[in-house]
Amino acid sequence: MGKRPAYCYTRIDRPAYTRKKFIKGGPESKIRSFDFGSPGTDFPVELSLITKERCQISDNALEAARIHVNRFLTRNLGRENYHYRVCVYPHHKIRENKMMTGAGADRIQNGMRLSFGKIIGVVARVYEGDRLLFIRTTPENIQFAKDALRRGKAKFPRPCRIIITKGHDLVQ
Repeated sequence: MGKRPAYCYTRIDRPAYTRKKFIKGGPESKIRSFDFGSPGTDFPVELSLITKERCQISDNALEAARIHVNRFLTRNLGRENYHYRVCVYPHHKIRENKMMTGAGADRIQNGMRLSFGKIIGVVARVYEGDRLLFIRTTPENIQFAKDALRRGKAKFPRPCRIIITKGHDLVQ
């Protein structure tokens, strides 16, 4: 049985389910590393990707955006000319009460009786104004950083905006 589409889980409609004490098993987050480029260098300009609405973002979407943005920046700027970070971590476990299909399934299955569900994935809960990604770079590379964030923005389920959080005076 394949994964359900992401739009089934983007709304925040119940309390967070994060307590490992009560959670047995389930898949871990696909995203492993969060810092890229040259984190020790002090760059004068910082651009951020900010959410416009509250939602849940799956670990698949975060991983896709991470790979896409990092690959674009590495190809165009090299590893020494930027610092890129993913700012959110997927803690919230999502569950699904799997239903049987096919002939005779109604005689085997109990339906909604004791329907707690099995854990099928993890998501990050973000609210309006939260920072998802940021890139620190030099003033010459601002256009590449904006383009990279625009490409990463396409991987997320809700609208986002790109803002300059540091170095306004260096931008024309």
